[in-house]
Amino acid sequence: MQNLTNKEEEIMHILWKLKKAFVKDIMAEITNEQPHYNTLSTIVRNLEEKGYVAHTAYGNTHQYFPIVALEDYRKKFMNTAIEHYFNNSYKNMVSFFAQEEKISAKELREILDIIEKK
Repeated sequence: MQNLTNKEEEIMHILWKLKKAFVKDIMAEITNEQPHYNTLSTIVRNLEEKGYVAHTAYGNTHQYFPIVALEDYRKKFMNTAIEHYFNNSYKNMVSFFAQEEKISAKELREILDIIEKK
């Protein structure tokens, strides 16, 4: 699975949400700094070349749909982030969020309960 640019990732989140869409449908979902239609079309074709989306042709227009599931991308993204930013340590990752006050003791206890039930 190739890495995505920030814009490609944004487009993928839209496609995961919509399930299938024409470029104009994707454009309608972009809330900040809409790219030119042709630029967006190029980004979607790049996603297709990278193996993230496929299309169904309707004459000269294409309806795009994701072929990489959000969950599969999430796993790759998180594994890469943990490897690069937390030295392959889930403990370091959880400690980081605790120090940043992004996770509460109650949430940590819930996570422990999940781990102990497995």
